[in-house]
Amino acid sequence: MELILKQDVQNLGFKDDVVTVKPGYGRNFLIPQGFAQLATPSAKKVLAENLKQRAFKEAKIVDDAKKLAEALKALEIKITAKAGGEKLFGSITNIDIAAALEAAGQPIERKFITSGVVKRTGKYAATVRLHREVVIELPYEIVAEK
Repeated sequence: MELILKQDVQNLGFKDDVVTVKPGYGRNFLIPQGFAQLATPSAKKVLAENLKQRAFKEAKIVDDAKKLAEALKALEIKITAKAGGEKLFGSITNIDIAAALEAAGQPIERKFITSGVVKRTGKYAATVRLHREVVIELPYEIVAEK
């Protein structure tokens, strides 16, 4: 079953992508929730026209995302946490990384930050998706609170 996504769906695709899914997933979840519509020939023509008109705006958005990526790479992020030796009391997640970025003056939504759950001090890297075409590795360090 071919569908056109109306918004980003995690592990499936981005807005305005034409995706092929199993019929039950499309009929019972994506279409009723408003995440997608059927990819009929007329809907595909409308989508192609909209994408053509949006191409110029998209180029500027990608340039802005690349500038933001350069600014983020220049940052040194240190997250302090309570620790006993090298082991943390608790864990560091993408929420903590988003808070550290916001404190540094670069607010990024936490849903665009992917990092595992970290439970030890040291240096790590998180993946930040600024645009579907601009994804960066953001290094950060976890240090013990004194």
